[in-house]
Amino acid sequence: MAFTLAPDATGILPDRMIAAMADAGLILPEYPFVESQIQPASLDLRLGSIAYRVRASFLPGPDMTVAQRIDELKLHEIDLSDGAVLETNCVYIVPLLESLALPPTIQAAANPKSSTGRLDVFTRVIADGTRRFDMIAAGYHGPLYAEISPKTFPVLLREGSRLSQIRFRTGHPLLDADELHTLHAAERLVDSDEADLVGGVALSVDLSGEGSDGFVGYRAKRHTGVVDVDRRAGYTVGEFWEPIRARPDRSLILDPGEFYILASKEAVQVPPDFAAEMVPFDPLVGEFRVHYAGFFDPGFGYAGAGGQGSRAVLEVRSREVPFILEHGQIVGRLVYEKMLSRPDALYGQRIASNYQGQGLKLSKHFRT
Repeated sequence: MAFTLAPDATGILPDRMIAAMADAGLILPEYPFVESQIQPASLDLRLGSIAYRVRASFLPGPDMTVAQRIDELKLHEIDLSDGAVLETNCVYIVPLLESLALPPTIQAAANPKSSTGRLDVFTRVIADGTRRFDMIAAGYHGPLYAEISPKTFPVLLREGSRLSQIRFRTGHPLLDADELHTLHAAERLVDSDEADLVGGVALSVDLSGEGSDGFVGYRAKRHTGVVDVDRRAGYTVGEFWEPIRARPDRSLILDPGEFYILASKEAVQVPPDFAAEMVPFDPLVGEFRVHYAGFFDPGFGYAGAGGQGSRAVLEVRSREVPFILEHGQIVGRLVYEKMLSRPDALYGQRIASNYQGQGLKLSKHFRT
């Protein structure tokens, strides 16, 4: 089946066009897609049957395949057919069940799924011949691989587990400053009367404790049991997390090497004809990182899709030194992109949307 786009097409490809790409042989899964694998504006990627423990993270670079680099760097192979535990602070490479045969008009970008980021499982997608993680050039033909490094909890994975998702785009769908201001005026993207829209919609951290019984977040415990990434609501919070109460001065000291789950002060929404992504924040304003998982689907937090604005969950890790976060401090920005067309199903409608209407929320693996 042929797959064509208009010469001037610009936008993120929606769910039905992702399915059409597979029908046309532009996405090549080893096995048919499973239920909910196609999201409103992205495709979940599935792990294959073998994980390679490697000495170090790498990029293949031009004229080199990932398989060649694995042969040079692998320590041993792990069979994922019946499930296996990946240990913390080790690096693994797993071939994915989906490969690509992209036309010259479509490029792709990958990101960890929300639940992956909230487990502090550092995950990136690699393609042959690339100089960048998570970016797949237009016209790429070849396999995809996941680099996986659990940072806090050991995790149980198996063939078919989904840690990453991929988006397909054509043209230049990113909204410019004027378009973003116009969209905010029409849709009120964040519930703030003084929204900061310079370089994207600014999000700040909520350390007030208001509306959450005085709690502002969670700090991950060390030396815990294993988390099965495919087990929903299987674990009690107290076994893996320490709740953090608000301080009188509404601040929080981030300890180096510790992992925190916090929430944005603002409630955000993504209208149906748009998608959003959290972009890395300027490291010059603080030695910390937030939000490994950066895709926000059309309908996230949107009233017409069962949301009333949803706060962004922040996966926070300080770098080399302790760092003080203050309530209301800007920690990230959302950039918005046009959809090529509206998805058949919005986030929160007819699909398993775990975080619609969320506040401060851990991953789906923990019982609330």
